[in-house]
Amino acid sequence: MLREFRDFLFKQNALALAVGVITGAALGRVVTSLVADVLMPIVSITMPGGDWRSSKIVLSQAVGPDGKAVVNSLNYGNFFGTIVDFVIVSLAVFLIVRAAIKPSPSAPTKVCPFCRETVPAEASKCRACTSAV
Repeated sequence: MLREFRDFLFKQNALALAVGVITGAALGRVVTSLVADVLMPIVSITMPGGDWRSSKIVLSQAVGPDGKAVVNSLNYGNFFGTIVDFVIVSLAVFLIVRAAIKPSPSAPTKVCPFCRETVPAEASKCRACTSAV
């Protein structure tokens, strides 16, 4: 059983998954730092009022049994801040992935003269109308 477990761990798929998860976690920390430390201060300058994430609409206020104020509010500033964070993180990840992963060149194709279907250049018969191309 131990040997089977070792064989499972060292298969390419399991190792690739582990490397992907570790790399993804590290990249996530880098992108989060980029957003929090570099981009969000710039976004905060353009927003009205410097502390826009704490914006809220107070629905009710009461004093709890322990003497502390209990505030029921809609925290729309935090919600919009989370949306801005998501958009910026998504854009950063998209740009990083787009720069890192180049699309593979498409296979050469030709058009069937009978049905106008696109078929691989090496094909001798059309897959749609079965005529010789």
